[in-house]
Amino acid sequence: MNPISRRELAGASGGPAASLRVPSGELAFSSATDLAQLIQQKQISSLELTQYYIQRIEHFDKALNAVVVRDFGRALETAKSADEALARGHRLGSLHGVPMTIKEAFDVCGLPTTWGVPEHRDHLAVNDATVVEQLKAAGAHFMGKTNVPLRLADWQSYNDIYGTTNNPWDTQRSPGGSSGGSAAALAAGLTGLEFASDIAGSIRNPSHFCGVYGHKPTYGVVPTLGHNPLGVVSTPDLNVVGPMGRSAEDLQLALDAVAGPDRFRSPAWKLVLPPPRARTLRGLRVAIWPREDFVPTSVEISDRVQDVGDVLARAGAIVSDQARPEISPRQSHNTYLSLLGSAGLVNLPDDYYRAIQTEAAKLDANDASPLAVVTRARVLDHRSWSDHDEARTTNRLRWRAFFDDWDVVICPISATTAYQHDHRPRLERVLAVDTARTSHYEHYFWVGLATVAYLPSTAFPTGLSRDGLPIGLQIIGPEYGDRTTIEVARLIARELGGFQAPPGFGA
Repeated sequence: MNPISRRELAGASGGPAASLRVPSGELAFSSATDLAQLIQQKQISSLELTQYYIQRIEHFDKALNAVVVRDFGRALETAKSADEALARGHRLGSLHGVPMTIKEAFDVCGLPTTWGVPEHRDHLAVNDATVVEQLKAAGAHFMGKTNVPLRLADWQSYNDIYGTTNNPWDTQRSPGGSSGGSAAALAAGLTGLEFASDIAGSIRNPSHFCGVYGHKPTYGVVPTLGHNPLGVVSTPDLNVVGPMGRSAEDLQLALDAVAGPDRFRSPAWKLVLPPPRARTLRGLRVAIWPREDFVPTSVEISDRVQDVGDVLARAGAIVSDQARPEISPRQSHNTYLSLLGSAGLVNLPDDYYRAIQTEAAKLDANDASPLAVVTRARVLDHRSWSDHDEARTTNRLRWRAFFDDWDVVICPISATTAYQHDHRPRLERVLAVDTARTSHYEHYFWVGLATVAYLPSTAFPTGLSRDGLPIGLQIIGPEYGDRTTIEVARLIARELGGFQAPPGFGA
């Protein structure tokens, strides 16, 4: 690989480029942790790095359509200010000078926040989301925003405002959703860091599809204000916001910058996350959960869970494929779907609500399919919701008891690798899982395990499938065990290797 040339780093700002020792191909796919160190050590300036990523976006994003809102002018100006501050000996924070992008659903002052809703295409944010404020305070700056599905409600990322985002491993396939633009931009080396959200796998599914890292924090650990549909300020049940990156270290770096109480709790509360339970794989207590009888999961993905368990056992971990929390997986899944379907219904139009009521009333009383559960949940009465909340709380206690004996659980994220774009209505979509034909609503079990119990989960890459597509798995830990799941992902990378770049996106 050739070192970055002055010509490569020439940009709109016209600033001179330094003589660098960093190969350009490596730079594009470096971790945010390494990029921050390069800037701190003055091996590259923030301005040069920002120009470099902007040029990559302008060149490579034509095939992906990941960075759909661009704010290059302000990014270059902020990068210059970061360099000037460093020259004076002032370091802003752990992310000083690092250029990043962020999921479109977060408010960035002066940029559109639409959630892909055409009627909101002209809405410009007047404030920064809390995590945007915190990331800026840590020294990062934003080059733009990445694509999402309509209302963040899909495992694909397309809408009528910004169009369709493609997977960098195969542009005929989905990058996942709802943080598909985030994952595609990271995988293709278009940004240094990303920040996203997850209520139904929206961080973990794209991480798996695109081969990057993502962390769904413990519920309530990271403030969500500024990640809201237009006109809404409350936080829906189950929903969290968290980082995505090209290394486990990046997840920890970003989480440290943003974790803490929200504005309601900050006058009195302070968050102190426990340290990782282990700093080595030797003696780590790992439960692997490769498959579940009633859940469609491809053999190759289930086998990958077993393969990872074998690697950990050889490294000295205590591994069991039988250990489970004392919960009913079916009941947990039903609770999750019921709480998921009844979340995020603030300001629901009366006509829409009445239409769902009519649809739910037509269901057979014995229909316990995922679609039927979600449909009923959208018009759930409060007594029924309280019963589901009680079931959820009981399961949280059982998970807590389980984690007295085990440190983490490793299991799938999704039933398949990234699938072909399919923009038909969700009820018409059919996804092949090996020889089984399945519906859209049959694929929430694995992501729901952690979400319904408010548990942290870290998505990590494990290498490619037989078809050359990424396979990611998730590490689930105890409530507030975020540092443990991220640390285990870091340790696993030492054994398996971590992020690998898709072909065709070199310098």
